Amino acid sequence: MVESWLPILVFVIPTVCGVISLSLRRASGFFHSVIAVLGLTGTFAISVAITVEVMKGNVLVALNNTIYADGLSALMELLGSCMGMVVAIYSIRYIPIHVAHRADAPQRLSTYYGLLLLFLGMMNWTCVTNSIVWLYVTLEATTLATVFLVTFYWDRRSLEAGYKYLMLVTVGIIFSLFGLVLIYAGVAGLPEMKGRDVLLITELSRVGRKIPYSVVLLANALLVAGFGAKAGLVPFHAWLPDAHAEAPAPVSALLSGIVIKVGAYAIARIVTVFAPQYPAVIIFVAIMASLSMVIGILMALVQDDIKRMLAYSSVSQIGYVVEGLGFGTYLGIYGGLFHLVNHTIVKALLFLAAGAVAHVTGTRRLSELGGLVHRMPVVAICFFIGALAIGGLPPFSLFMSKFTLFAAAADLRLTWAAVIAVFTGLLTVACFVRAALRIFWGKPVEAIQPAVAHANGGERSVPMSMVLPMLLLALLTVVIGFYPGLIHPILDRATECILKVLTGGF
Repeated sequence: MVESWLPILVFVIPTVCGVISLSLRRASGFFHSVIAVLGLTGTFAISVAITVEVMKGNVLVALNNTIYADGLSALMELLGSCMGMVVAIYSIRYIPIHVAHRADAPQRLSTYYGLLLLFLGMMNWTCVTNSIVWLYVTLEATTLATVFLVTFYWDRRSLEAGYKYLMLVTVGIIFSLFGLVLIYAGVAGLPEMKGRDVLLITELSRVGRKIPYSVVLLANALLVAGFGAKAGLVPFHAWLPDAHAEAPAPVSALLSGIVIKVGAYAIARIVTVFAPQYPAVIIFVAIMASLSMVIGILMALVQDDIKRMLAYSSVSQIGYVVEGLGFGTYLGIYGGLFHLVNHTIVKALLFLAAGAVAHVTGTRRLSELGGLVHRMPVVAICFFIGALAIGGLPPFSLFMSKFTLFAAAADLRLTWAAVIAVFTGLLTVACFVRAALRIFWGKPVEAIQPAVAHANGGERSVPMSMVLPMLLLALLTVVIGFYPGLIHPILDRATECILKVLTGGF
Protein backbone atom coordinates (compact mmCIF):
# COMPACT_ATOMS: atom_id res chain seq x y z
CA MET A 1 0.00 0.00 0.00
CA VAL A 2 1.24 3.48 -0.90
CA GLU A 3 0.04 6.70 0.71
CA SER A 4 -1.08 9.09 -2.03
CA TRP A 5 -3.20 12.17 -2.64
CA LEU A 6 -4.23 10.98 -6.10
CA PRO A 7 -7.38 9.08 -4.95
CA ILE A 8 -8.49 12.24 -3.14
CA LEU A 9 -7.79 14.59 -6.03
CA VAL A 10 -9.72 12.38 -8.44
CA PHE A 11 -13.00 13.35 -6.77
CA VAL A 12 -12.04 16.74 -5.31
CA ILE A 13 -11.15 18.35 -8.68
CA PRO A 14 -14.50 17.70 -10.45
CA THR A 15 -16.40 18.54 -7.27
CA VAL A 16 -14.62 21.92 -6.90
CA CYS A 17 -15.13 22.69 -10.60
CA GLY A 18 -18.81 21.83 -10.20
CA VAL A 19 -19.18 24.19 -7.23
CA ILE A 20 -17.47 26.96 -9.23
CA SER A 21 -19.84 26.44 -12.17
CA LEU A 22 -22.91 26.44 -9.91
CA SER A 23 -21.71 29.57 -8.09
CA LEU A 24 -21.11 31.71 -11.20
CA ARG A 25 -24.67 31.52 -12.44
CA ARG A 26 -24.50 34.50 -14.81
CA ALA A 27 -21.27 33.56 -16.56
CA SER A 28 -21.45 32.71 -20.25
CA GLY A 29 -22.17 29.21 -21.48
CA PHE A 30 -18.69 29.10 -23.02
CA PHE A 31 -17.16 29.68 -19.57
CA HIS A 32 -19.10 26.78 -18.05
CA SER A 33 -18.19 24.43 -20.89
CA VAL A 34 -14.49 25.36 -20.56
CA ILE A 35 -14.59 24.75 -16.79
CA ALA A 36 -16.21 21.35 -17.40
CA VAL A 37 -13.80 20.24 -20.12
CA LEU A 38 -10.71 21.43 -18.22
CA GLY A 39 -11.90 19.92 -14.93
CA LEU A 40 -12.67 16.58 -16.53
CA THR A 41 -9.40 16.61 -18.50
CA GLY A 42 -7.56 17.06 -15.19
CA THR A 43 -9.63 14.28 -13.64
CA PHE A 44 -8.81 12.00 -16.57
CA ALA A 45 -5.10 12.75 -16.19
CA ILE A 46 -5.27 11.82 -12.49
CA SER A 47 -7.18 8.64 -13.36
CA VAL A 48 -4.40 7.72 -15.77
CA ALA A 49 -1.81 8.36 -13.03
CA ILE A 50 -3.76 6.12 -10.62
CA THR A 51 -3.96 3.42 -13.30
CA VAL A 52 -0.18 3.59 -13.87
CA GLU A 53 0.47 3.12 -10.14
CA VAL A 54 -2.02 0.27 -9.90
CA MET A 55 -0.47 -1.50 -12.88
CA LYS A 56 2.85 -1.42 -11.00
CA GLY A 57 1.17 -3.47 -8.26
CA ASN A 58 0.54 -0.61 -5.86
CA VAL A 59 -2.64 0.14 -3.95
CA LEU A 60 -3.09 3.85 -3.24
CA VAL A 61 -4.52 4.69 0.19
CA ALA A 62 -5.24 7.85 2.18
CA LEU A 63 -6.98 9.01 5.37
CA ASN A 64 -6.29 5.88 7.44
CA ASN A 65 -7.25 3.54 4.60
CA THR A 66 -10.77 4.98 4.29
CA ILE A 67 -9.70 5.99 0.75
CA TYR A 68 -8.53 2.95 -1.20
CA ALA A 69 -7.74 2.81 -4.92
CA ASP A 70 -7.00 -0.59 -6.43
CA GLY A 71 -7.42 -2.09 -9.90
CA LEU A 72 -11.22 -2.02 -9.80
CA SER A 73 -11.21 1.61 -8.62
CA ALA A 74 -8.76 2.56 -11.37
CA LEU A 75 -10.94 0.92 -14.04
CA MET A 76 -14.05 2.78 -12.90
CA GLU A 77 -12.25 6.13 -12.50
CA LEU A 78 -10.71 5.84 -15.95
CA LEU A 79 -14.01 4.88 -17.55
CA GLY A 80 -16.00 7.57 -15.73
CA SER A 81 -13.63 10.44 -16.44
CA CYS A 82 -13.28 9.40 -20.11
CA MET A 83 -17.05 9.27 -20.58
CA GLY A 84 -17.41 12.56 -18.70
CA MET A 85 -15.07 14.24 -21.21
CA VAL A 86 -16.99 12.75 -24.15
CA VAL A 87 -20.32 13.95 -22.76
CA ALA A 88 -18.95 17.42 -21.95
CA ILE A 89 -17.61 17.88 -25.50
CA TYR A 90 -20.87 16.65 -27.05
CA SER A 91 -22.77 19.10 -24.83
CA ILE A 92 -20.84 22.20 -25.99
CA ARG A 93 -23.21 22.84 -28.90
CA TYR A 94 -26.11 20.52 -28.02
CA ILE A 95 -27.20 22.02 -24.70
CA PRO A 96 -27.02 25.77 -25.60
CA ILE A 97 -29.22 25.19 -28.66
CA HIS A 98 -31.82 23.33 -26.60
CA VAL A 99 -32.07 26.05 -23.94
CA ALA A 100 -31.64 29.07 -26.24
CA HIS A 101 -35.37 29.85 -26.12
CA ARG A 102 -35.34 30.18 -22.33
CA ALA A 103 -34.88 33.54 -20.60
CA ASP A 104 -32.69 31.88 -17.95
CA ALA A 105 -30.41 30.13 -20.44
CA PRO A 106 -27.11 31.11 -18.70
CA GLN A 107 -28.45 29.82 -15.37
CA ARG A 108 -29.57 26.57 -16.98
CA LEU A 109 -26.09 26.05 -18.44
CA SER A 110 -24.57 26.71 -15.01
CA THR A 111 -26.89 24.09 -13.52
CA TYR A 112 -26.14 21.56 -16.24
CA TYR A 113 -22.36 21.71 -16.13
CA GLY A 114 -22.23 22.13 -12.36
CA LEU A 115 -24.35 19.04 -11.72
CA LEU A 116 -22.48 17.06 -14.37
CA LEU A 117 -19.20 17.76 -12.57
CA LEU A 118 -20.70 17.11 -9.13
CA PHE A 119 -22.04 13.74 -10.25
CA LEU A 120 -18.65 12.67 -11.59
CA GLY A 121 -17.01 13.85 -8.39
CA MET A 122 -19.40 11.80 -6.25
CA MET A 123 -19.08 8.82 -8.58
CA ASN A 124 -15.30 8.94 -8.29
CA TRP A 125 -15.60 9.18 -4.52
CA THR A 126 -17.84 6.10 -4.51
CA CYS A 127 -15.19 4.16 -6.41
CA VAL A 128 -12.33 4.96 -4.01
CA THR A 129 -14.12 4.80 -0.67
CA ASN A 130 -13.25 1.87 1.59
CA SER A 131 -16.02 2.53 4.11
CA ILE A 132 -19.46 0.91 3.92
CA VAL A 133 -20.93 4.10 5.41
CA TRP A 134 -19.41 6.39 2.81
CA LEU A 135 -20.29 3.92 0.06
CA TYR A 136 -23.96 4.44 0.94
CA VAL A 137 -23.59 8.23 1.34
CA THR A 138 -21.79 8.79 -1.97
CA LEU A 139 -24.21 6.53 -3.84
CA GLU A 140 -27.07 8.67 -2.58
CA ALA A 141 -25.12 11.79 -3.56
CA THR A 142 -24.81 10.57 -7.16
CA THR A 143 -28.60 10.17 -7.21
CA LEU A 144 -29.19 13.71 -5.94
CA ALA A 145 -26.81 15.14 -8.55
CA THR A 146 -28.33 13.30 -11.49
CA VAL A 147 -32.00 13.81 -10.59
CA PHE A 148 -31.73 17.51 -11.53
CA LEU A 149 -30.05 16.56 -14.79
CA VAL A 150 -33.01 14.29 -15.56
CA THR A 151 -35.40 17.20 -14.87
CA PHE A 152 -33.20 19.63 -16.82
CA TYR A 153 -35.90 20.62 -19.35
CA TRP A 154 -38.28 21.34 -16.45
CA ASP A 155 -41.43 20.27 -18.26
CA ARG A 156 -44.13 17.94 -17.00
CA ARG A 157 -42.66 14.73 -18.42
CA SER A 158 -39.12 15.37 -17.23
CA LEU A 159 -40.34 16.38 -13.75
CA GLU A 160 -42.37 13.18 -13.52
CA ALA A 161 -39.37 11.12 -14.65
CA GLY A 162 -37.11 12.88 -12.14
CA TYR A 163 -39.56 12.34 -9.28
CA LYS A 164 -39.88 8.63 -10.11
CA TYR A 165 -36.09 8.31 -10.34
CA LEU A 166 -35.54 10.04 -7.01
CA MET A 167 -38.17 8.09 -5.11
CA LEU A 168 -37.44 4.61 -6.45
CA VAL A 169 -33.65 4.80 -6.34
CA THR A 170 -33.56 6.49 -2.93
CA VAL A 171 -35.90 3.90 -1.42
CA GLY A 172 -33.93 1.15 -3.16
CA ILE A 173 -30.61 2.36 -1.76
CA ILE A 174 -32.16 2.33 1.72
CA PHE A 175 -32.58 -1.44 1.32
CA SER A 176 -28.85 -1.67 0.71
CA LEU A 177 -28.30 0.34 3.88
CA PHE A 178 -30.30 -2.27 5.81
CA GLY A 179 -28.14 -4.98 4.24
CA LEU A 180 -24.95 -3.17 5.24
CA VAL A 181 -26.25 -2.79 8.80
CA LEU A 182 -26.93 -6.53 8.95
CA ILE A 183 -23.41 -7.31 7.76
CA TYR A 184 -21.95 -4.87 10.27
CA ALA A 185 -23.95 -6.55 13.04
CA GLY A 186 -22.73 -9.97 11.93
CA VAL A 187 -19.09 -8.87 11.84
CA ALA A 188 -18.85 -6.55 14.84
CA GLY A 189 -19.10 -9.31 17.47
CA LEU A 190 -16.45 -11.60 15.94
CA PRO A 191 -13.28 -12.01 18.04
CA GLU A 192 -11.13 -11.55 14.90
CA MET A 193 -12.44 -7.99 14.52
CA LYS A 194 -11.48 -6.81 17.97
CA GLY A 195 -9.45 -3.62 17.63
CA ARG A 196 -10.13 -3.38 13.87
CA ASP A 197 -12.31 -0.94 11.97
CA VAL A 198 -15.32 -3.06 11.05
CA LEU A 199 -16.63 -0.35 8.71
CA LEU A 200 -13.83 -0.90 6.19
CA ILE A 201 -14.66 -3.08 3.19
CA THR A 202 -11.15 -4.53 3.23
CA GLU A 203 -11.63 -5.68 6.83
CA LEU A 204 -15.04 -7.12 6.03
CA SER A 205 -13.52 -9.39 3.39
CA ARG A 206 -11.31 -11.10 5.97
CA VAL A 207 -14.23 -12.53 7.93
CA GLY A 208 -17.07 -12.70 5.38
CA ARG A 209 -17.27 -16.48 5.56
CA LYS A 210 -17.69 -16.42 9.36
CA ILE A 211 -20.95 -14.45 9.34
CA PRO A 212 -24.03 -16.61 10.10
CA TYR A 213 -25.59 -18.14 7.00
CA SER A 214 -29.08 -16.68 7.56
CA VAL A 215 -27.63 -13.19 8.04
CA VAL A 216 -25.63 -13.47 4.80
CA LEU A 217 -28.63 -14.55 2.73
CA LEU A 218 -30.92 -11.81 4.05
CA ALA A 219 -28.22 -9.14 3.81
CA ASN A 220 -27.35 -10.10 0.23
CA ALA A 221 -31.00 -10.09 -0.81
CA LEU A 222 -31.27 -6.54 0.53
CA LEU A 223 -27.98 -5.50 -1.10
CA VAL A 224 -28.97 -6.88 -4.51
CA ALA A 225 -32.34 -5.11 -4.23
CA GLY A 226 -30.72 -1.81 -3.20
CA PHE A 227 -27.77 -1.76 -5.56
CA GLY A 228 -29.93 -3.41 -8.23
CA ALA A 229 -32.33 -0.47 -8.05
CA LYS A 230 -29.40 1.85 -8.78
CA ALA A 231 -28.25 -0.45 -11.59
CA GLY A 232 -31.74 -0.76 -13.11
CA LEU A 233 -32.18 -4.50 -12.60
CA VAL A 234 -35.67 -6.00 -12.98
CA PRO A 235 -37.94 -5.60 -10.99
CA PHE A 236 -36.35 -2.39 -9.66
CA HIS A 237 -36.04 -0.78 -13.09
CA ALA A 238 -39.25 1.29 -13.33
CA TRP A 239 -37.39 4.61 -13.07
CA LEU A 240 -34.93 3.89 -15.85
CA PRO A 241 -36.99 4.16 -19.09
CA ASP A 242 -38.57 7.48 -18.11
CA ALA A 243 -35.34 9.00 -16.81
CA HIS A 244 -33.34 8.01 -19.91
CA ALA A 245 -36.05 9.16 -22.30
CA GLU A 246 -36.74 12.59 -20.78
CA ALA A 247 -33.18 13.64 -19.94
CA PRO A 248 -31.04 15.48 -22.52
CA ALA A 249 -29.23 13.06 -24.87
CA PRO A 250 -25.77 13.50 -23.29
CA VAL A 251 -27.29 12.92 -19.84
CA SER A 252 -28.97 9.77 -21.15
CA ALA A 253 -25.55 8.58 -22.33
CA LEU A 254 -24.18 9.30 -18.87
CA LEU A 255 -27.08 7.55 -17.12
CA SER A 256 -26.74 4.39 -19.21
CA GLY A 257 -22.97 4.51 -19.49
CA ILE A 258 -21.96 5.36 -15.93
CA VAL A 259 -24.82 5.88 -13.45
CA ILE A 260 -26.21 2.34 -13.60
CA LYS A 261 -22.66 0.96 -13.55
CA VAL A 262 -22.11 2.50 -10.11
CA GLY A 263 -24.76 0.10 -8.79
CA ALA A 264 -22.92 -2.79 -10.45
CA TYR A 265 -19.67 -1.56 -8.89
CA ALA A 266 -21.27 -1.63 -5.44
CA ILE A 267 -22.39 -5.22 -6.06
CA ALA A 268 -18.84 -6.09 -7.10
CA ARG A 269 -17.43 -4.58 -3.91
CA ILE A 270 -19.86 -6.09 -1.40
CA VAL A 271 -21.98 -8.95 -2.72
CA THR A 272 -19.10 -10.83 -4.39
CA VAL A 273 -17.45 -11.22 -0.97
CA PHE A 274 -19.95 -13.99 -0.21
CA ALA A 275 -20.36 -15.69 -3.61
CA PRO A 276 -17.83 -18.56 -3.36
CA GLN A 277 -18.82 -19.67 0.16
CA TYR A 278 -22.57 -19.36 -0.41
CA PRO A 279 -23.77 -20.99 -3.68
CA ALA A 280 -27.31 -19.70 -3.03
CA VAL A 281 -25.99 -16.18 -3.61
CA ILE A 282 -24.74 -17.18 -7.09
CA ILE A 283 -28.09 -18.73 -8.03
CA PHE A 284 -30.03 -15.74 -6.70
CA VAL A 285 -27.94 -13.24 -8.66
CA ALA A 286 -28.12 -15.38 -11.82
CA ILE A 287 -31.92 -15.56 -11.63
CA MET A 288 -32.25 -11.81 -11.10
CA ALA A 289 -29.83 -11.06 -13.94
CA SER A 290 -31.55 -13.46 -16.35
CA LEU A 291 -34.95 -11.94 -15.65
CA SER A 292 -33.49 -8.50 -16.31
CA MET A 293 -32.00 -9.64 -19.62
CA VAL A 294 -35.20 -11.12 -21.02
CA ILE A 295 -37.75 -8.60 -19.73
CA GLY A 296 -35.57 -5.66 -20.72
CA ILE A 297 -35.13 -6.71 -24.34
CA LEU A 298 -38.78 -7.78 -24.74
CA MET A 299 -39.85 -4.30 -23.61
CA ALA A 300 -37.29 -2.70 -25.95
CA LEU A 301 -38.75 -4.57 -28.92
CA VAL A 302 -42.18 -2.89 -28.58
CA GLN A 303 -40.98 0.71 -28.13
CA ASP A 304 -41.61 3.43 -30.71
CA ASP A 305 -39.43 6.01 -28.90
CA ILE A 306 -35.72 5.52 -29.73
CA LYS A 307 -34.51 6.57 -26.29
CA ARG A 308 -36.99 4.36 -24.46
CA MET A 309 -35.86 1.47 -26.63
CA LEU A 310 -32.24 2.18 -25.66
CA ALA A 311 -33.25 2.53 -22.02
CA TYR A 312 -34.95 -0.87 -21.87
CA SER A 313 -31.93 -2.34 -23.61
CA SER A 314 -29.80 -1.01 -20.74
CA VAL A 315 -32.04 -2.92 -18.33
CA SER A 316 -31.25 -6.02 -20.35
CA GLN A 317 -27.52 -5.44 -20.73
CA ILE A 318 -26.87 -4.64 -17.07
CA GLY A 319 -28.10 -8.17 -16.42
CA TYR A 320 -25.01 -9.53 -18.20
CA VAL A 321 -22.72 -7.40 -16.02
CA VAL A 322 -24.35 -8.34 -12.72
CA GLU A 323 -24.56 -12.02 -13.66
CA GLY A 324 -20.84 -12.18 -14.38
CA LEU A 325 -19.91 -10.41 -11.15
CA GLY A 326 -22.23 -12.68 -9.19
CA PHE A 327 -20.57 -15.85 -10.50
CA GLY A 328 -17.60 -15.20 -8.22
CA THR A 329 -15.10 -16.92 -10.57
CA TYR A 330 -12.21 -15.32 -12.44
CA LEU A 331 -13.87 -15.89 -15.82
CA GLY A 332 -17.24 -14.59 -14.63
CA ILE A 333 -15.88 -11.46 -12.97
CA TYR A 334 -13.57 -10.74 -15.90
CA GLY A 335 -16.48 -11.13 -18.34
CA GLY A 336 -18.73 -8.93 -16.20
CA LEU A 337 -16.15 -6.13 -16.03
CA PHE A 338 -15.33 -6.53 -19.74
CA HIS A 339 -19.02 -6.19 -20.60
CA LEU A 340 -19.32 -3.21 -18.26
CA VAL A 341 -16.62 -1.37 -20.24
CA ASN A 342 -17.96 -2.37 -23.65
CA HIS A 343 -21.57 -1.56 -22.82
CA THR A 344 -20.57 1.85 -21.47
CA ILE A 345 -18.89 2.72 -24.77
CA VAL A 346 -21.51 1.26 -27.11
CA LYS A 347 -24.61 2.47 -25.28
CA ALA A 348 -23.16 5.99 -25.00
CA LEU A 349 -22.54 5.85 -28.77
CA LEU A 350 -26.16 4.85 -29.42
CA PHE A 351 -27.63 7.51 -27.12
CA LEU A 352 -25.47 10.24 -28.65
CA ALA A 353 -26.47 9.10 -32.15
CA ALA A 354 -30.14 9.08 -31.11
CA GLY A 355 -29.64 12.58 -29.70
CA ALA A 356 -28.24 13.72 -33.04
CA VAL A 357 -31.26 12.27 -34.85
CA ALA A 358 -33.67 14.06 -32.53
CA HIS A 359 -31.57 17.23 -32.78
CA VAL A 360 -31.92 17.30 -36.58
CA THR A 361 -35.48 16.03 -37.01
CA GLY A 362 -37.17 17.11 -33.77
CA THR A 363 -38.64 13.67 -33.12
CA ARG A 364 -37.58 10.43 -31.40
CA ARG A 365 -40.36 8.21 -32.77
CA LEU A 366 -39.40 5.40 -35.12
CA SER A 367 -42.77 5.73 -36.85
CA GLU A 368 -41.93 9.32 -37.80
CA LEU A 369 -38.41 8.67 -39.09
CA GLY A 370 -36.91 7.19 -42.22
CA GLY A 371 -34.39 7.78 -45.01
CA LEU A 372 -31.95 9.79 -42.90
CA VAL A 373 -28.81 8.13 -44.27
CA HIS A 374 -28.41 10.80 -46.96
CA ARG A 375 -28.80 13.67 -44.48
CA MET A 376 -26.74 12.11 -41.67
CA PRO A 377 -24.33 9.56 -43.20
CA VAL A 378 -21.77 9.68 -40.36
CA VAL A 379 -24.45 9.33 -37.68
CA ALA A 380 -25.98 6.45 -39.65
CA ILE A 381 -22.66 4.58 -39.73
CA CYS A 382 -22.06 5.19 -36.01
CA PHE A 383 -25.57 4.03 -35.06
CA PHE A 384 -25.30 0.91 -37.23
CA ILE A 385 -21.94 0.00 -35.66
CA GLY A 386 -23.52 0.41 -32.24
CA ALA A 387 -26.58 -1.66 -33.28
CA LEU A 388 -24.44 -4.58 -34.45
CA ALA A 389 -22.17 -4.32 -31.42
CA ILE A 390 -24.93 -4.25 -28.80
CA GLY A 391 -26.33 -7.44 -30.32
CA GLY A 392 -23.01 -9.17 -29.67
CA LEU A 393 -22.03 -9.76 -33.30
CA PRO A 394 -18.38 -10.20 -34.27
CA PRO A 395 -16.01 -8.45 -34.78
CA PHE A 396 -17.30 -5.82 -32.37
CA SER A 397 -16.38 -5.47 -28.72
CA LEU A 398 -19.50 -6.86 -27.05
CA PHE A 399 -19.08 -10.18 -28.87
CA MET A 400 -15.92 -10.84 -26.87
CA SER A 401 -17.42 -9.91 -23.49
CA LYS A 402 -20.63 -11.86 -24.09
CA PHE A 403 -18.70 -14.93 -25.21
CA THR A 404 -16.64 -14.73 -22.02
CA LEU A 405 -19.82 -14.65 -19.94
CA PHE A 406 -21.29 -17.62 -21.83
CA ALA A 407 -18.12 -19.58 -21.07
CA ALA A 408 -18.25 -18.56 -17.40
CA ALA A 409 -21.86 -19.78 -17.09
CA ALA A 410 -21.00 -23.07 -18.78
CA ASP A 411 -17.98 -23.50 -16.51
CA LEU A 412 -20.29 -23.30 -13.49
CA ARG A 413 -22.74 -25.69 -15.21
CA LEU A 414 -25.41 -23.00 -15.28
CA THR A 415 -26.47 -24.01 -18.77
CA TRP A 416 -29.88 -22.41 -18.39
CA ALA A 417 -28.27 -19.02 -17.69
CA ALA A 418 -26.06 -19.31 -20.79
CA VAL A 419 -29.05 -20.24 -22.99
CA ILE A 420 -31.05 -17.26 -21.71
CA ALA A 421 -28.10 -14.95 -22.39
CA VAL A 422 -27.72 -16.24 -25.97
CA PHE A 423 -31.48 -15.93 -26.59
CA THR A 424 -31.39 -12.34 -25.29
CA GLY A 425 -28.51 -11.57 -27.63
CA LEU A 426 -30.49 -12.75 -30.67
CA LEU A 427 -33.47 -10.60 -29.69
CA THR A 428 -31.13 -7.63 -29.22
CA VAL A 429 -29.77 -8.02 -32.75
CA ALA A 430 -33.30 -8.10 -34.15
CA CYS A 431 -34.35 -5.06 -32.13
CA PHE A 432 -31.45 -2.77 -33.01
CA VAL A 433 -30.87 -3.75 -36.62
CA ARG A 434 -34.58 -3.21 -37.30
CA ALA A 435 -34.39 0.24 -35.66
CA ALA A 436 -31.26 1.22 -37.60
CA LEU A 437 -32.77 0.15 -40.92
CA ARG A 438 -36.03 1.97 -40.13
CA ILE A 439 -34.38 5.26 -39.11
CA PHE A 440 -31.71 5.57 -41.78
CA TRP A 441 -32.72 3.34 -44.68
CA GLY A 442 -36.50 3.16 -44.28
CA LYS A 443 -38.98 5.08 -46.39
CA PRO A 444 -39.25 8.71 -45.18
CA VAL A 445 -42.56 9.73 -43.64
CA GLU A 446 -43.07 12.78 -45.84
CA ALA A 447 -46.33 13.84 -44.19
CA ILE A 448 -44.77 14.05 -40.76
CA GLN A 449 -41.16 15.19 -41.10
CA PRO A 450 -41.77 18.68 -42.58
CA ALA A 451 -44.25 19.52 -39.82
CA VAL A 452 -41.87 18.25 -37.16
CA ALA A 453 -38.96 20.18 -38.63
CA HIS A 454 -41.05 23.37 -38.72
CA ALA A 455 -42.05 22.92 -35.06
CA ASN A 456 -38.39 22.35 -34.30
CA GLY A 457 -37.43 25.74 -35.72
CA GLY A 458 -36.30 24.45 -39.09
CA GLU A 459 -33.81 21.74 -39.98
CA ARG A 460 -30.58 21.64 -37.99
CA SER A 461 -27.20 20.20 -38.86
CA VAL A 462 -25.04 18.06 -36.60
CA PRO A 463 -22.08 20.17 -35.43
CA MET A 464 -18.58 18.72 -35.33
CA SER A 465 -18.50 18.83 -31.51
CA MET A 466 -21.31 16.24 -31.59
CA VAL A 467 -19.86 14.16 -34.41
CA LEU A 468 -16.35 13.71 -32.96
CA PRO A 469 -17.44 11.99 -29.70
CA MET A 470 -19.56 9.55 -31.73
CA LEU A 471 -16.66 8.77 -34.08
CA LEU A 472 -14.35 8.20 -31.11
CA LEU A 473 -16.78 5.79 -29.45
CA ALA A 474 -17.42 3.94 -32.73
CA LEU A 475 -13.67 3.60 -33.26
CA LEU A 476 -13.21 2.20 -29.74
CA THR A 477 -16.02 -0.31 -30.37
CA VAL A 478 -14.25 -1.64 -33.45
CA VAL A 479 -10.70 -1.52 -32.08
CA ILE A 480 -11.56 -3.35 -28.83
CA GLY A 481 -13.43 -5.96 -30.88
CA PHE A 482 -10.36 -6.68 -33.01
CA TYR A 483 -7.78 -6.20 -30.23
CA PRO A 484 -9.40 -7.03 -26.85
CA GLY A 485 -5.91 -7.44 -25.41
CA LEU A 486 -5.59 -3.64 -25.35
CA ILE A 487 -7.65 -3.45 -22.15
CA HIS A 488 -6.75 -6.88 -20.79
CA PRO A 489 -4.10 -5.62 -18.31
CA ILE A 490 -6.47 -3.27 -16.44
CA LEU A 491 -9.35 -5.79 -16.59
CA ASP A 492 -7.07 -8.52 -15.24
CA ARG A 493 -5.90 -6.26 -12.41
CA ALA A 494 -9.48 -5.29 -11.53
CA THR A 495 -10.57 -8.94 -11.57
CA GLU A 496 -7.68 -9.96 -9.33
CA CYS A 497 -8.67 -7.23 -6.88
CA ILE A 498 -12.17 -8.70 -6.55
CA LEU A 499 -10.76 -12.22 -6.21
CA LYS A 500 -8.54 -11.01 -3.36
CA VAL A 501 -11.68 -9.78 -1.63
CA LEU A 502 -13.22 -13.22 -2.08
CA THR A 503 -10.26 -14.91 -0.43
CA GLY A 504 -9.68 -12.25 2.23
CA GLY A 505 -6.30 -11.56 0.70
CA PHE A 506 -6.02 -7.82 1.34
